[in-house]
Amino acid sequence: MEPLETRLSAIYSELPSGERAVVRVLLDDYPFAALGSLRALAERAGVSPPTASRLVSRLGFDGFADFQAAVRATAREQDRSRLREFVTQHSDTDRAAENLKAGLESALTSATGPLLAAAATRLAEAKEVWALGGPLSELAAEYLIRQLAGLRPGAHRVPDSPHARARTLLDMSPSDVVVAYDFRRYSADTARYVHAARSRGARLVLVTDAWESPLADQADVLIRLPREAAGPIAPLTHEIAVTELLLVAIAAQLAPATRLAELDALTHDLLPPTS
Repeated sequence: MEPLETRLSAIYSELPSGERAVVRVLLDDYPFAALGSLRALAERAGVSPPTASRLVSRLGFDGFADFQAAVRATAREQDRSRLREFVTQHSDTDRAAENLKAGLESALTSATGPLLAAAATRLAEAKEVWALGGPLSELAAEYLIRQLAGLRPGAHRVPDSPHARARTLLDMSPSDVVVAYDFRRYSADTARYVHAARSRGARLVLVTDAWESPLADQADVLIRLPREAAGPIAPLTHEIAVTELLLVAIAAQLAPATRLAELDALTHDLLPPTS
């Protein structure tokens, strides 16, 4: 029996935006999102019940009850398969390493030269750059800002508290750029900040996954990484690697040799004397 997750993935790119929203909710909390009422699923996706019903019909089910039965059946089979795989592959670290390497290569391939150049131009020319992410991807945002601050002034990590975030929005303008890292499960806090920044004219560079953050339609530049391929954890290496490529592209546009040399000299001056 083909997993419903696979079927949803296969048709995702062909769906209208409302049905895509339903698919994102289903995949983000699978299988549990499918086990409530049709109305509850539609409300979570921000669409009408008929929109969710059309997706069910598109998948070939006579009604939502039939869809739920299929979800339960495929979820049980997946649990069995995962248990068998865990038993047979628990010690197979070589395969896990190969999966991680393959996922990394796929992520790097997805960040094409023109895409990186478009993002780099916006980050090089922006008056201020603000970066943020979710519970794990915030580490990629932090890394971007730490490195970017050496290349140009005005690079900031978006603070955590709502009050501090509000202060960053006070003087935000169309000359500013927000860089958001947003992966399943998508961050509501990130979405609120981005919507507020966009309302003040700021542009958005979005790094997301194959399912696309709900913020995708807000992005001036969208860098979409493939689905994670490293097992039970989402590999941060993909996000950091693409961030490295982006930093290289920015440096090529800014030619920051003088600034970096001054940074090195200032760092040296602040080091404690050696005994």
